[in-house]
Amino acid sequence: MRVRLVTAGAVAAAGALLAVAPSPAVAASDPAASSDTVTANATGTVAKDGTVTLSGTYRCSSPANGRPVVVSSSVVKGSVQYGIGGTVATCDGATHTWTNHGRMALGQTAKPQATEVVATLARLDRGIGFLPLVPYILATDRHSLDLGAAQA
Repeated sequence: MRVRLVTAGAVAAAGALLAVAPSPAVAASDPAASSDTVTANATGTVAKDGTVTLSGTYRCSSPANGRPVVVSSSVVKGSVQYGIGGTVATCDGATHTWTNHGRMALGQTAKPQATEVVATLARLDRGIGFLPLVPYILATDRHSLDLGAAQA
């Protein structure tokens, strides 16, 4: 149970960090970078209660250092990215689907509209100081998103 809580906390922390941090380019020296991909679907949904659902695909190979890998997603409103959940990735070289659910923070409410989506595949490396884990960006995808009303 403790491992699940730690992993869930790491996913939430990574999603929060990735939602507000600029997306740096992947270092060319990372040999796994060429096989790591993430995509977000061009459509997502928003429920009446404001819960946003985003989805897509990812592929990653097993990280050499055994660190966890997460898929985080966000929607862009103005110049601010709002994190919409995170998923622990299975890194076996195969293509997998991901689905994240969440609500916008800071009193913002998602509405059916055209916006932007950002999906990020990140490895959680050992941090320094007060940061126990630091995300290392493996792949990102950013494009327009048609956020439609969820079917009841």
